[in-house]
Amino acid sequence: MCGLAAAQPFDILIRNGQIIDGTGSPWYSGDIGIRNGRIAAIGQLANSPAAKTLDARGLVVAPGFIDMLGQSELSILVRPSLPSKIYQGITTEITGEGGSAAPLNDAIRKADRAGFDHYGIQPDWSTFRQYFARLEKQGIGINVANYVGATQVRRYVLGDGDRAPTPAELERMKELVRAAMRDGAVGVSTSLQYAPAPYATTEELIALAAEAGKMGGIYATHMRSEGDAIIPALDEAIRIGREGRIPVEIWHLKAAGKPNWGRMPEIIAHIEKARAAGVDIAADTYAYPAWFNTFSAFIPPWAHDGGDAKLIERLKDPAARARIRREMLEPSTAWDNEWQEIAGPESILIGVVQNPKLRELQGKTIADVAKLWNKDPIDTIFDLLIEDQAFTSVAVFGMSEPDVALALQQPWVSVDNDSQGAAPDGLLGREHPHPRAYGTFPRILRKYVREEHKLTLEDAIRKFSALPAQRMRLTDRGVLKQGLWADIVVFDPAAIRDQSTFAEPSQLATGMRHVLVNGVPVIENGAMTNKLPGKVLRGAGYRP
Repeated sequence: MCGLAAAQPFDILIRNGQIIDGTGSPWYSGDIGIRNGRIAAIGQLANSPAAKTLDARGLVVAPGFIDMLGQSELSILVRPSLPSKIYQGITTEITGEGGSAAPLNDAIRKADRAGFDHYGIQPDWSTFRQYFARLEKQGIGINVANYVGATQVRRYVLGDGDRAPTPAELERMKELVRAAMRDGAVGVSTSLQYAPAPYATTEELIALAAEAGKMGGIYATHMRSEGDAIIPALDEAIRIGREGRIPVEIWHLKAAGKPNWGRMPEIIAHIEKARAAGVDIAADTYAYPAWFNTFSAFIPPWAHDGGDAKLIERLKDPAARARIRREMLEPSTAWDNEWQEIAGPESILIGVVQNPKLRELQGKTIADVAKLWNKDPIDTIFDLLIEDQAFTSVAVFGMSEPDVALALQQPWVSVDNDSQGAAPDGLLGREHPHPRAYGTFPRILRKYVREEHKLTLEDAIRKFSALPAQRMRLTDRGVLKQGLWADIVVFDPAAIRDQSTFAEPSQLATGMRHVLVNGVPVIENGAMTNKLPGKVLRGAGYRP
């Protein structure tokens, strides 16, 4: 340690820790001195003066965890401290899945009014620059980075209809991507299962991805299929990466649906082949056997043409309703037919509703509701969507544990929460989220490291920190190294665990002793400080 570092007192000194630096290297003992939000020194610093000392004896000291898909664009405006995230050790969230916080126009505000009203949010921004300014003005508890959604720019220019853009409209969409990148977006994203995203051709997506690629961005995708057509969907993502000259991140890698259980080795081999051919492609996972999505995804894409209002009209129309039922009952590779991917209505758990009259159904399965309403399960789905204006979100049990574990073990797979920041109380506490909202990272440490030994602790930490930082080009955080931002977690490796379950999801994880964001404790001695030291992280294309 140099004399200058020794002479100036540290703001915080973390002493006696088992340091796991994030690179995958074995742990070592040492102290970490923090000054002005950054790591000032690592070594034997016992005699150094410090304004505050945190004793980490018997505890792991590691880089803060990076959530590769976080969904907190709106909930961070409701509860900026994001308790569900920080108690997992998440210090940075990457978000914007196909839809994104910006760009916004009056048509999108009107179409998405139910979502904004659900959280009591006034969407008073139009661009990412304005949205980021709002975040910075109010303060945020963790760092956030945002993709611009390909669906978002499509809706901005074309609305929710099923049609191709004209050359002039595509140029307008490309300019919106460029503007978002200049505002600080980290790349462009797709969520190709959810209308109107399926209406986009591969060529349209390549055109948008190429704009982000030129400005140092990444292409992240919820692929067109995660089930029967997963190999063609992977091929599309690989083609977009290759022709758009842009790195590819596959969000929440899975083999969805019972007919596809056991296909993970094939999926991994397909990605490995692309990597061997020089395509910069990687993936992430939340490592649970159930996904969580918009319930309306059970309805075929054509029925969404024109948006949710048109979907509700079709669900009320006997002829359209009969056609939708017929298509749900037929296996298909033309769309991701979730009804065909599950054992039955007992595999769908109702999570979040916006109609207060339906709130008592949160936490019940569609089998439960069908019995309650005395209807067949498909009619129950249709009528629930009508009653809730197609807002409902559900957990869907459709994956096998061996596939989930195998995906997690791949060296190029990092971790995503795929859930917005939540809280057990207040407005966000009314919801019934997927347990991953509260438990993803601690669950991996408990289940796959401590109990099943499928990962070493060092490798799990690498997947939580250095690997995602490398993927997202976050060169100043993600490992414990002098000069980098002090995003740091201190936890008991024997005690850290998820408490959240599918039956009782709104329970904070336990075992995190201290969590620091940019050198400021947001959890200290196991308790929230309610400080908001997070930063908006802007991509390579940012122009101040």
